Amino acid sequence: MGRFLESAWFTAACAACLGIAVIGLGCGGESAGERAGLRFEGTEPGDCEDGADNDADGLFDCDDSGCAASPLCNTGTGGVGGIAGTGGIGGAAGMGGASGTGGTGGSTGTNCDGGPLAAPIPNCAPSPLPTTGDPAQDCVDRINQLRFDCQCLPPLQRWTEGESCADQHALYDSTRSAHSGFRDDICSPRGWAQNECPGWNSEQHIITGCLQAMWDEGPGEPYIEHGHYINMTNPSYSMVACGFYETAGGQFWSVQNFQ
Repeated sequence: MGRFLESAWFTAACAACLGIAVIGLGCGGESAGERAGLRFEGTEPGDCEDGADNDADGLFDCDDSGCAASPLCNTGTGGVGGIAGTGGIGGAAGMGGASGTGGTGGSTGTNCDGGPLAAPIPNCAPSPLPTTGDPAQDCVDRINQLRFDCQCLPPLQRWTEGESCADQHALYDSTRSAHSGFRDDICSPRGWAQNECPGWNSEQHIITGCLQAMWDEGPGEPYIEHGHYINMTNPSYSMVACGFYETAGGQFWSVQNFQ
C-alpha cells in the first residue's frame, strides 16, 4: 500500500534492494513522482478525489493503493505510507543500543512446533490483543502477534531507545509527507527501515487496522506491492520502535522503525 521503498542511503547494489535502500533513485522502488518531489497519494487533503495522479505512478484517486484507506474509498481510515529503508552495509554502525521487551503472539493457536513457516498463513487476521494503555507497546505486541500467529516468526524486541526519534518522525511527517523525517535524517537512532501509517483516526485504528493492512501485503514481487510485509518479517531486523503523533485536527500519524 502507498508508495514503497523510500530510500535513505545511496548504493550501486540494486540487487540488494530488498532490505537495504538507495537514495533518490531507489532501484525502481520509488515512483517517478516521488523522485520528482511530488507528494504521496492519499496523504494530502483531496488526494483521493482530485482526478490527479499526484505521485505519477499511473494510478488515480481510489485506484491508487495509497487511497485504499480513505473514507472516499470505503474504509474510513488513513492510508499506509511507503517503506523507507537504509542499508545495513556500512550505514548501520552506531545505531544500535539496548532494547525493550518484545510482545507475544499465540492468540490463534497456530502450531509452531516446526519453527517459522516458509510463508504466512493465508488470510490470517488474529483478534487484536487487549490494550496495555501504552500505544508503543501495543504496536510492538501487534507486530509480534502477526509474526507469530500468522507465520511462527520469533518476536521483535521493543526498541525503546529508538522511540523518541520515531515520535519525531511522526510529528515531522504530519506537516510534510510520509518518510520525510527518515529521508531528511532529522534524528537518531532511526533504524534501517521504516513503515508508516499517515493520518489515521486513532492510535488503536493504527494498531488494529494499519498494521494488519501492511501484513496483508504478504510476500511476493514486485517489492513495491509487498514492502511493508517484507520489513515486518525481514530476518535482519531484531527490534522495532513505534512512534506516534496526534495533529491539532485529531489525525494520528505513526511510524515503525526497524533495526
